[in-house]
Amino acid sequence: MTAISDAARELRAALHAATTGLVGREPLAELIVLAAVAQEHLLVVGPPGTGKSAVVRRVSQALGGRYFEYLLGRFTEPTELFGPVDLRKLREGTVETDVTGMLPEADVAFLDEVFLGSTAILNTLLGVLNERRFRRGHTQLACPLRVCVGAANALPEDEALAAFADRFLLHAFVEPVPDEQLEALLQGGWRSDFQTVDGVGAMAHLDLLSRQLREVRMDTVRPALADAIRQLRAAGLRLSDRRIVKAQRLIGAAAVLAGRLEATRADLWPLRYVLPTQQAQLQARDVLKDLFAHAEHPHLRFAVEDAAMQPLSRVGRLLAQAQACLEVAEKPERAAVESVLREIDANFSAEQLPAELAAVREQLLARARGDIAPTGGATLQ
Repeated sequence: MTAISDAARELRAALHAATTGLVGREPLAELIVLAAVAQEHLLVVGPPGTGKSAVVRRVSQALGGRYFEYLLGRFTEPTELFGPVDLRKLREGTVETDVTGMLPEADVAFLDEVFLGSTAILNTLLGVLNERRFRRGHTQLACPLRVCVGAANALPEDEALAAFADRFLLHAFVEPVPDEQLEALLQGGWRSDFQTVDGVGAMAHLDLLSRQLREVRMDTVRPALADAIRQLRAAGLRLSDRRIVKAQRLIGAAAVLAGRLEATRADLWPLRYVLPTQQAQLQARDVLKDLFAHAEHPHLRFAVEDAAMQPLSRVGRLLAQAQACLEVAEKPERAAVESVLREIDANFSAEQLPAELAAVREQLLARARGDIAPTGGATLQ
């Protein structure tokens, strides 16, 4: 169990490295890692210029894997993604593909405007996404792909493309950064423009957690999952049987990323991202409000909060923000401390306040009053 916990912490460090300087994109980075551990894929829908490619690139750099990125268009040829014909083999009379440096060799892939791919490209992609196998002519290869992130400005209306979109188990919707975060966006963007992501080599840890996925005990949580599906159906929110079954992979991945081999009700929050449309996801948050009240995660703090929007789901982020204030060598800005304290008090009464959050609240109050010296960092998870 220690190895799982250690691996989860290493992935948390990779996420921290990847999201430093990014504003409002932490949930997306965490969902990429969740999808990778679950061996599933993620579709990101949102307008251009919202940092989709930057997030995937930075997560890949932090993980330390081989990365492939491509902007698809209506005239993109399959060779641009999968590689050209191997001329040496062709002279020997065999038609094979030279995949060196191309998508079949990637650990992490980002395909922008993915629905603009031709039928030939999408058909080949299906094999890579579903079976992790590349087949073209005499070339048949196992692909090391951990996660493919597809991006588009909108969900496709064409039925054939909608079926292809369904192969991405997680759907995430991004919007431009809101007005109140513009200062943080400018500051973070300026800093990240001149800052490279230090790779922490977390791919081995990701693989370890992925291998542990099959060991996760789901018996305890399965009745609650079935009840959640019934609630969604009663509200008119339909999921295919395939997506319902595969949702268990995300729930199991959430458990191992929390350092556990048993899934609990706290791990059911990824179910929201399995719903295919933004409207359905917003409605599901309301339908499953009581269930999501249990949602929490020690490492995927932003994604769980975005999914549940419940007080308990905010504990991880509030602890991290409190820790950041307490780790400041000089006296932290009073406004930052007061902001965290206000949010803690707005979400929890004295009776409901979790013990770990109560402890850092007292430290923040002391720092705000200048009663104690900097701690050098509280021991928070």
